[in-house]
Amino acid sequence: MQIAVAGATGFVGRRLVEALAGEHKVIALARRAPDFLNATNQAVDVGNYEEALRALEGCDAAYYLIHSLDVGDFRARDLDLAKTFGAAAKAAGVKRIVYLGGLGEDPTSDHLLSRQEVGAALGAKGVPVVELRAAVIIGAGSVSYEMLRYLTERLPFMVCPRWVRTAIEPIALSDVLLYLEKSLSVEPGIYEVGCGEVTTYRDMISIYARERGLGPTVIVDIPLLTPRLSSHWVDFVTPVDTKVSHSLIESLVTEVTVRDPNKTKDAFAIIPMPIAQAIREALDNQLITAEATVMDRESGLLDGIYTERIEIPIDEALESELNDDFDRIGGDLDWYGLDSAWRIRMWIGRLFGERWRLRRPEAVEPDAAVDWWRVVERSPNELVLRAEGWFFGEGWLGWRVRNGVLVQVGILRPKGVVGFLYWKILQPVHRKVFRLQAEHRLVRARRRIKIGQ
Repeated sequence: MQIAVAGATGFVGRRLVEALAGEHKVIALARRAPDFLNATNQAVDVGNYEEALRALEGCDAAYYLIHSLDVGDFRARDLDLAKTFGAAAKAAGVKRIVYLGGLGEDPTSDHLLSRQEVGAALGAKGVPVVELRAAVIIGAGSVSYEMLRYLTERLPFMVCPRWVRTAIEPIALSDVLLYLEKSLSVEPGIYEVGCGEVTTYRDMISIYARERGLGPTVIVDIPLLTPRLSSHWVDFVTPVDTKVSHSLIESLVTEVTVRDPNKTKDAFAIIPMPIAQAIREALDNQLITAEATVMDRESGLLDGIYTERIEIPIDEALESELNDDFDRIGGDLDWYGLDSAWRIRMWIGRLFGERWRLRRPEAVEPDAAVDWWRVVERSPNELVLRAEGWFFGEGWLGWRVRNGVLVQVGILRPKGVVGFLYWKILQPVHRKVFRLQAEHRLVRARRRIKIGQ
């Protein structure tokens, strides 16, 4: 089956393309051409009828995962885009559209109203539509989940508005993907999807804290704190895009729960995972992804993970010696450079219960214990380490030598407010020290070449 995914580079879209590509021919559509290896990538403006028509020709089904919360009048824009896409799908002979919308009965916020208007507009020209309505999606990258994460990680004490007690029914990202995949074969219509547990944002904060291994969060409700006022409070605490977060917060006064679970259960036969398991899965999947992408990450903050990346041009004659030196790691602080800085870091860690010790393995290979690290990757010209026993969070450190460039990457997923403060306080120092450590790799390589001569 040939399937188009509009919004392929978004939070859900990217994962859906990867899930579908094994069994279908996938056409990945986005404003800028995506970079999937197992799909046909196209840059498309779905608001342009001709472009959308060309992109959808030959497709049996199309997923519509586009929302414009980051623009001013997003409600009008989303409606126009949906009308154009629906008309183009009809003309192209698309047999069904699958749309991920939002829960909420008689919503009052522009965000939720827009979600439901889009579902109707997509089918206005007669293409059958499967509309899945969901609330908070639990997974790294979901704006609602990221708000939950940052608030819980950074604030051991919270003064919260009344919307934290609004009833919500979240759902795990992996379950959303299952529903989306099965939407290719169910009867068209509206289906409400959730985890089967009705909770509140307040309770989700407590569940997240427990699953993350944080201390209990003290929450004090302030009923007079309106959604508009509380949105500024969220701006101060979290780095989430303000236009998006403000629209989402205004919708949090509406209960978003599944009212007709039997219709969905009968059509899909999916048993969704409970909230605690969904949060645990999101945390675990984020670690797996972080570890697999250490050397590809850019400097900055992304979904709760800080990255520092240094690239230094080198003489290609040094590459072989730099690679050989990776196998000499372990048992000596001089290998890292800045011995005194590492000793200070070890002393600080001891105050929080860390017990770092120097260890040298028989061979530097995956899963070998090296000092306070575990080897994740040791391939030609590359070494990646995962920290063990860090109080401040989960960390990785990696090096790659390729095409005349030495790349050094360090990443940290802070744990709680102490981990957050650790990174923020030391961030200016980290940047300077990190470059000096990368340059130390070159000093060692040149030294050994000189000795060899």
